[in-house]
Amino acid sequence: MKYFSSLLVAARVLQGLAGALLQPQVLAMIGLVHTGEDRARAFAAYGLTLGLGATLGQLVGGLLIQADLWGLGWRSCFLINLPIGLLALLLAPRVIPPLANGGHQSRLDPVGMLLVAAASVAVVLPLVEGRQQGWPLWSWLCLAAALPLALLFAFQQRRLAARGGAPLVAPVLMADARFVNGLLTTLAFYVGNASLYFVLALYLQQGLALGALRSGLVFTALALGFFATSMGGARIARRFGGKPPIALGALLLAAGHALQYLNVAAFAGHAHLLAWMVPLLLVQGAGLGLVMAPLVSSVLAGLPPQHAGVASGVLSMVQQAGNALGVALIGILFYGRLGERGDAAAYAAALGVALVYLMGSALLVAVLHRWGARRPSTSR
Repeated sequence: MKYFSSLLVAARVLQGLAGALLQPQVLAMIGLVHTGEDRARAFAAYGLTLGLGATLGQLVGGLLIQADLWGLGWRSCFLINLPIGLLALLLAPRVIPPLANGGHQSRLDPVGMLLVAAASVAVVLPLVEGRQQGWPLWSWLCLAAALPLALLFAFQQRRLAARGGAPLVAPVLMADARFVNGLLTTLAFYVGNASLYFVLALYLQQGLALGALRSGLVFTALALGFFATSMGGARIARRFGGKPPIALGALLLAAGHALQYLNVAAFAGHAHLLAWMVPLLLVQGAGLGLVMAPLVSSVLAGLPPQHAGVASGVLSMVQQAGNALGVALIGILFYGRLGERGDAAAYAAALGVALVYLMGSALLVAVLHRWGARRPSTSR
């Protein structure tokens, strides 16, 4: 079992490395291939795909576990990537046009990669492992090293750009106040995105003892709310003067978290809890849809075409960092409140604490977006 666990972790690390290479390219290609309103629609479709993939993935996982293909059980969930990856390999050369590089030879920034990876690990690793090990000295040393590593990364990026190199994060982009605000808004949203799916799955399967399939079916309510507002986003935006209602969506999401908190607090241990949870998940999903689908386009809007590729890569990096950081933070809160009890009441209390965290994340998104909407883009 120890060998199997190590192999599983190693395989997930390889998946993460491959995903880190692939996902920024998707946003960058959208930014380079599409322009104007077509680009905004493409980014909205990208956000819709992300949200539906995350929410419906729970149902697909439940179906695969229930089917128990070839006796693999939960392990069959890893096979879902194979047909999708093969289909992408077949279609990509046919649907993605050749991308011109403007005569410039692309260069990697290995020092920048190592620095940003080290800074990320210095934050996430102690948050994930530190609580379980009683916050040993190494966890505090890692957290203390995160800020110096981040500052060193910023210094290295500026120095590389000054020498005519190709930094991971172009300093001219980080001088754009509106773009930076968009990144902060994205970070605030994604620290409450994967973390919501994480604690909800834990509560449904361990707190309410639902099987994987029934848990996935409950998640479908989240997907339905997300799909409804994502598809109606353009119509809703017209009612707000053509601007994407991201702040409204964040407030709706916060309200959904608050109502779900009241539901869990009032009906913990009762059958009524699940009956109220499903319609409230529709509200939470609707809030997610109003934010996630237009957020990418909102962040990248106004940037000149020459910065589209780099800006898209930076945004994708912030999305993934937010997901990882959010799961680490909410894990500390959830398991810290759960303690050693593990009964239904303890899981309800743990979910309540997590929902308060998620409310704070959603409200921060609303505040940051409203503040950033008043700032002009300064990139040239």
